[in-house]
Amino acid sequence: MTNSTFLPPSFESDYNNGAHPEVLRHLVETNEAQSASYGFDVWSESAREKIREACECPQADIFFLAGGTQANATVIDALLRPYQAVIAVETAHINVHESGAVEASGHKVIALPSHEGRMTADDLRAYLKRFFSDPTWEHMAVPGMVYVTMPTEMGTIYNKVELEAIYDVCREYQMPLYIDGARLAYGLMAKGCDFDLAWMAHHCDAFYIGGTKCGALCGEAVVFPQWTVDNGQMTITPKGFFTHVKAHGALLAKSRVAGVQFDALFTDGLYFRIGQYAIDMAMKLRDIFEKHGYEVKPSPTNQQFVVLENSQMQALMKRVLFETWEPLDDNHTLCRFVTSWATKEADLQVLDDALAIAM
Repeated sequence: MTNSTFLPPSFESDYNNGAHPEVLRHLVETNEAQSASYGFDVWSESAREKIREACECPQADIFFLAGGTQANATVIDALLRPYQAVIAVETAHINVHESGAVEASGHKVIALPSHEGRMTADDLRAYLKRFFSDPTWEHMAVPGMVYVTMPTEMGTIYNKVELEAIYDVCREYQMPLYIDGARLAYGLMAKGCDFDLAWMAHHCDAFYIGGTKCGALCGEAVVFPQWTVDNGQMTITPKGFFTHVKAHGALLAKSRVAGVQFDALFTDGLYFRIGQYAIDMAMKLRDIFEKHGYEVKPSPTNQQFVVLENSQMQALMKRVLFETWEPLDDNHTLCRFVTSWATKEADLQVLDDALAIAM
C-alpha cells in the first residue's frame, strides 16, 4: 500500500540526515574488521595523516571527539588555567546555545560586540588594553584565550586580513586563538573566502573540523597545529588533553566510528565537495526567495536568513520545515533555512511552490 502522507522537506539544519553515502559506504565496508579503541584504530590514524596533509601541518596532534559542544568545552577548559576566561562575541555559540557548558567548567565567557557574527581585532585589542590597564584586574576573571567561529552563527565568514589581525592581537597578549569549525566546510568553500584549510591552520593555535554538520553521523576532529613561535620552539598539545577529553565525556571508546568517517571525508576532497554542494543548493534557495520578493540577509554559506511576515511564516510552515531565528518586530520574524549534502532539487521545488501559495 502506498503511503500518501506528505513529508515536508526540511531546511531546519545540516545534521538532520544520516551520513553522506560515501561515508556510510566506508562504515559498512569496514564493519566486520576488529580494531583498537580510544583513538588507536587504523582508520583514525589514517584520517589523522590525511588531515595533517590537508592542513600542511605534519606534526599536528588530532583528536576525534563525540560532538561540537564537547569539543568546545574540552578545548577551552584544557587551554585555560582555572582563573581564566575565554573571549567571544555575544552571538557566539559558546555564549548562547551551549547551555553554559563552558561556564560549567568554571570559566567565564567574556562577550564582545558581534558584527554580523564576527569579532573585530579593534574591539579585541581595545578590551584587552582596557582590562589590563585596570589596577584591580587580578580581582577579575582574566582573559586567557580567544574563540571565533568560521563561519559564524549568522552565516558570515572571516577573510585573511580580519583573521590575521585577530591572531596578531592574540600573540601580542600571549593567548591562544581557537576556531570553532562546526561548519568549516561551508566557510572554506564560500564565495569570498580567500584562504584555505592550510592557511587557517597556520593562523590559529587550535581548531576543530566539524563532521556532524558536514556529512558525518557524528564526530569532530580537534586539531592542534603546533605552530612555530619567535624563539623557534613549537607549541604542544595541552598537557593531559586525552584525559581532559575523557573527563568531559567526549571520548569515543569505539573510536573507529569517528575515524572511519573522517578517513572517508578526507579522501578525494569529499569534505570540501560536501561544502560546495550545500552552498550551491543554498544559492538556489536564496534565488527562489528573492524571486518571490522576500528579503534574504547576506550569507555566502549554507545558512540563509530570510525575513518573513508572520502570516506568511505560518503558511510556509505547513509545507516545509525551517527554524525561526528571532522576532524582528510585531509582524516579522527572521527565519533560518539550511542546506546540506542531502538537499535535493525536488526539495527546492516544493519550497518554490509553497512560496507561491504563501504570497
